[in-house]
Amino acid sequence: MLAALVLALCAAGAAGWGGWQHYRAANDDSASFAQARDDALAAGEQAVQNMNTLDHKALEQGLDSWEQSTTGDLHRQLVDGRDAFARQIAEAKTVSTAKVLSGAVTELDERAGRAGVMVALRVTVTAPEGEPAVKESRLLGSLTRTAAGWKLSALGQAPVGATAG
Repeated sequence: MLAALVLALCAAGAAGWGGWQHYRAANDDSASFAQARDDALAAGEQAVQNMNTLDHKALEQGLDSWEQSTTGDLHRQLVDGRDAFARQIAEAKTVSTAKVLSGAVTELDERAGRAGVMVALRVTVTAPEGEPAVKESRLLGSLTRTAAGWKLSALGQAPVGATAG
């Protein structure tokens, strides 16, 4: 009888401890922050890849992808310059494809809905004649959280080399 009582107390204690650990994990702010960071990184990498991929044969689809990946001033610039850019790409008949090599979140402010990413890419540009040109670059992007998720609001080259004197 005593052994059964001790065993029951141990089982109840283990169940209580397991329940408490599960509750703590489910309500842990660091887990929520990590998920937000992962979401921002995935969206940022995809948006940067989209912005560096364009095929003259599927021009409208590619430009739509650019617009769907952006918000704010960057989005307005793309919409305003769409026709001129479409003409340039159609005349050049180029195909550019991007592959994300690596990426990282450089800042994250969940409350303000802002994040920064750095993405390393390999971009291959193929013209109608000649060999494909391959370039690797690092880009810095600013993300803004919208009702549809994280969107790219700015994009530029990352500085290369030492900046200290």
